[in-house]
Amino acid sequence: MADEPKQSADGAPVGRRALLGMLAAGAAGLAGAPYLQRGWEGFLAAASQVDSTGLTGLLPNPGGFRYYSVVASVPRKNETNYELRIDGLVDRPKTYTLSELRALPQTRVGHDVLCTDGWRVEKTPFEGVKLADLLDAAGVRSEGAAIRFTCFDGAYSESLTLEQARRADVLVALNMQDKPITHEHGGPVRLYVAPMYFYKSAKWLSGISVTDKVVPGYWEERGYAVDGWLDDADRHSDAA
Repeated sequence: MADEPKQSADGAPVGRRALLGMLAAGAAGLAGAPYLQRGWEGFLAAASQVDSTGLTGLLPNPGGFRYYSVVASVPRKNETNYELRIDGLVDRPKTYTLSELRALPQTRVGHDVLCTDGWRVEKTPFEGVKLADLLDAAGVRSEGAAIRFTCFDGAYSESLTLEQARRADVLVALNMQDKPITHEHGGPVRLYVAPMYFYKSAKWLSGISVTDKVVPGYWEERGYAVDGWLDDADRHSDAA
């Protein structure tokens, strides 16, 4: 997972903390040089592939997000090999390719992105397919009550109740900030749950399974709230 809440670094050696502090300080000078920003983002992506400690989550990203992954390496997916499987308690399981998802009606949702660490990226637009539309196409069975999301990093998972999943501001997102979602930001497809903290918006989305109860996700198993509502969220917004 990237640009999500980072784990505690209490167990990190002091020397590593100092190094990360120097890197963060040096990064502040990159704001005025777009080509250097791109290089810094590339460095963050490369660093995440070799740092299994999660400490790359401490490094700032010039775009306002923070890069973070819970595994040492995440495979890259694109038009040739990406698939999204919808199954579980549904009448019509289906696997979508990236091109098939892009051919479906797209919805745009703009909201502040807020992490539990305290950083915020204001008015971030996402575009994609309403999760409710995909669930309707699959035909949720009467015993279906929740959704479990899995990711192709092999580790991350998330969950929503069926009522939450059917909200109009919950997307299977393909674009962010008017561009295709990059690998570093969880692309080519990620979940976007606008009214909740960003850890609920699972990156590198590969599976959507309807279940009979909420199954706690990766961060919930580590103490985060199952319902990650933002303070100003309308928790009873009409579904799609």
